[in-house]
Amino acid sequence: MIQHGRIYYVIFTISGFSGLIYESIWTHYLKLFLGHAAYAQTLVLAIFMGGMAIGSWLCSRFSGRWSNLLAGYAVAEGIIGLCALIFHELFTLTVDVSYTSVIPQLGLPLTVTAYKWAISVLLILPPSILLGMTFPLMTAGFIRLFPERPGRSIALLYCVNSLGATAGVLASGFILIRVAGLPGTIRTAGIINVILALTVWLLARNMRLGSEGGSTAETAAAGSAQDVGRYRLFLVAALVTGAASFLYEIGWIRMLSLVLGTSTHAFELMLSAFIFGLAAGGLWIRRRIDLLAAPVRFLALVQVIMGLLALSSLLLYGNTFEVMQWLIANLERTGTGYALFNLSSSALAMAIMLPTTFCAGMTLPLITSVLFREGAGEQSIGAVYAANTVGAIVGVFFAIHVGMPLLGLKGVITLGAGLDIALGLVLLWSAPAGCRSRLLPGAVTVAGIGAVAATMAFVQLDYYKMGSGVYRYGVLLPRNGFRHLFHRDGKTATVDVFLDGMGAMRINTNGKTDATIMMDPGRAAGMDEATQILLAAIPMALHPQGGTVAAIGLGSGLTTHTLLLNPLITRVDTVEIEAGMVAAAQNFRPNVERAYTDPRSRIYLDDAKTFFTTFQKKYDIIISEPSNPWVSGVSGLFSEEFYRLIRSHLNDDGLFVQWVQLYEINIDLVMSVLKAISANFPDFAIYAPDDLDILIVAPKNGPIPAPDATLLKHPALATTLNRISITGIQDISLRKLGDRKTFGHLITSYPVRANSDYFPLLDQNAARTRFLNESAQELLSFARLPLPVAELLSGAVPPQEPTDITSTAAFTITQGAATAMALRDYFLSGHFDQTDGAMSGNDRNDALRVKRMFFECGAVSNSNERFGSLFATAENMIPFLTPSELRQIWQVLESGPCASALSPVERECLALFKAISRRDSSGMVEAATQLLGRGMAFSPSTLRYLTAAGMTGHLMQGRKGDAYGLWSRHRVAMFGNREPDLLFRLLVAESTSL
Repeated sequence: MIQHGRIYYVIFTISGFSGLIYESIWTHYLKLFLGHAAYAQTLVLAIFMGGMAIGSWLCSRFSGRWSNLLAGYAVAEGIIGLCALIFHELFTLTVDVSYTSVIPQLGLPLTVTAYKWAISVLLILPPSILLGMTFPLMTAGFIRLFPERPGRSIALLYCVNSLGATAGVLASGFILIRVAGLPGTIRTAGIINVILALTVWLLARNMRLGSEGGSTAETAAAGSAQDVGRYRLFLVAALVTGAASFLYEIGWIRMLSLVLGTSTHAFELMLSAFIFGLAAGGLWIRRRIDLLAAPVRFLALVQVIMGLLALSSLLLYGNTFEVMQWLIANLERTGTGYALFNLSSSALAMAIMLPTTFCAGMTLPLITSVLFREGAGEQSIGAVYAANTVGAIVGVFFAIHVGMPLLGLKGVITLGAGLDIALGLVLLWSAPAGCRSRLLPGAVTVAGIGAVAATMAFVQLDYYKMGSGVYRYGVLLPRNGFRHLFHRDGKTATVDVFLDGMGAMRINTNGKTDATIMMDPGRAAGMDEATQILLAAIPMALHPQGGTVAAIGLGSGLTTHTLLLNPLITRVDTVEIEAGMVAAAQNFRPNVERAYTDPRSRIYLDDAKTFFTTFQKKYDIIISEPSNPWVSGVSGLFSEEFYRLIRSHLNDDGLFVQWVQLYEINIDLVMSVLKAISANFPDFAIYAPDDLDILIVAPKNGPIPAPDATLLKHPALATTLNRISITGIQDISLRKLGDRKTFGHLITSYPVRANSDYFPLLDQNAARTRFLNESAQELLSFARLPLPVAELLSGAVPPQEPTDITSTAAFTITQGAATAMALRDYFLSGHFDQTDGAMSGNDRNDALRVKRMFFECGAVSNSNERFGSLFATAENMIPFLTPSELRQIWQVLESGPCASALSPVERECLALFKAISRRDSSGMVEAATQLLGRGMAFSPSTLRYLTAAGMTGHLMQGRKGDAYGLWSRHRVAMFGNREPDLLFRLLVAESTSL
């Protein structure tokens, strides 16, 4: 027989590590099937914890009859591991069969929901039952081996198992999922369990140790009614403290999400801090638990102190915002800074949770030890664990579905504290008389009740701090600059509405602004309004006959309202996961009135995936406007699997529109989204509604259509579009950056994989890019490249109508178009409009200098000035003016008396610009080659222009090798050791594609 128990402590630490991986990964998997709605999250937890409760209860009933509990533990671990090794394949097969064969035949949404729940139970309940058996089997088996100090053994096993769970949360969230995805992570846990099972089996296979007592039923029958009553009292205590602990967990995680952010990594840090506190409590009590003279009184005082500490967390909470503000202001936006940010976030979570969870970590060992002392036997281990888990289930369901919406954050925490204090008082007053002084119960009762009453009466949470999103910019909303209009702690998010002094109203979820509208009609619309309106307008312009629309995410309601301004739209179904958003967005009325009052509008409170699979509707247009992808759970709305689902719910001529932000993200992650879309749609186009966002439009079948001007014929729509400076179809066309022909090979050139439910690239990396404040705004450069690469490479027909663009501050590229139009008018009419403020002084001077070059011989003698002005002016005009307009300008200039006096280099430059203007690939190659062959010391920007023009000309002729050769010769001179910009990455990708 093994004489030392350390090996079992190590084993049970590793078992806790894998056990928390299962909880996390199963939740990830089943959310893909059930959706991310609040009921789905609680169902997953209920199945998991319910299974554990059943497993613990089975042990309490039957473990006394088993001669070798450690061998039973080994069998349970082994089966858990084998289930994990096949789980991914079993899950994907089940989901595929469900979606293709079963769910379409079920009809009623209620039937579909019941089916999904039943399948989820079948998938994870059996291994959850086995997981619930591991703690009682290991603990009771260990006590049989080492019966001297059972309390110490229970506490230490609880401690090491919790420590392993803490490590499991962090390892799976920060390392395993990133490296191996969901399939690799759950298989890793399975391999760990199989190894543990074999190890314990080899250690324990020959042991034949009987139990110390009979079953719980036998023990109860042998004792008095008073003994049975006390046994049940302590099971109720385990249940109540389990419910209270999960009220704390749900409340603290929501509270801290407003400080640390709502990313998956932030959630994992909070969960690990919670479990670590439990482990610390178990570790502290291990040496003292068997020496306590009055364990019931000690347990009672721990419960009361735990409740008081939970109440104190509400007082401490307000200070965490200033700490985070300081961190954001002082941490460098680097990889090291991000690591320190996570460490600091963990420390903040521990500051809130650790005192209370430290006490919580003592409760189960104490309750079990008391029952051991009173003769309940080893069966009490499973019974206490089962009761505690049932309490946890009750706490989760109540906190999410009742407590949070009805009581709010403060109420949920206060209720949990009240339960713990009440439980402590019951235990204290029921303690044996010899363990009870005359004054202690009364004093504790007054203190406990007084603390709860004082908290309810005097502690107020600061909605301004909570709604600030301090974890993003390190800024707290000032009370004198904003008016708070709305607050609700919903099932999935805390929602606030603020109005600033300029008249802009914002709706915030968990501190993050999701939408803003300028409510003052006398002020210009903001950038966010342009995005919300164009999310509706662009697909309606591309699909003017579309009648049915689904919008994912309500936001302010402006996108839904804009859709309903079109009389051709027959139905708009808006899917919003959080009821608090629907209530809060009513503050934007009348600007979003139609979303609430138009009979064509329906708002569904559901998760998007659940909605589409349940209702089985098809639409002409589906618009996805979720929250930012760094928000936990949202990355699943940017995945290959989601796009496959969406495509099946489009009509044959339908369009899908995906919003993606370009701030707090990088090019790699945007490319992972484009790869996911490319895998499911035959074509796509990228539009930029403003300087910070893009819209990806993908047709179910065929190529992307051209925008139709019919949209602007509807008066209400035209008025709304005019507010964001969309007055003609060219204003929409200008915002197109390119399509699949333009970006296809560029996307492929990036080594990132497509974002997937099972390999969640966005979820794992978006929080980091948010902290680093990275940007993918370089994509916007394709709207104003100095040569029309997107058009040239895609073979699109160049525009014919004279350029007529409305300038707006929300999209600075329109200001470049205004400059081009001003230059056109100057060269063709001979003078500038003095009221035109679109052009900078440098651009104006360059244009004047070019005009003098052709019409005032000798007026500009400096060759560098002449060359630079000619280049700058051409670069300002070519991206925006039509070939016809450019041809007229070159003709006017060449008609000047000084045209023949241009230098050879200037004539070659002019020849290049003319070739680009008329889309002449041969002329582009010839002129670029002549200029590059002169051996002149061109500036890097000029060299890049000439090389890009030459490469584009070669590619237009299908001569990829020549294009790549041009790149190879000039790469070092253009970029040195730096990575090329996006234009050259595209040109190289085209040059090397098969």
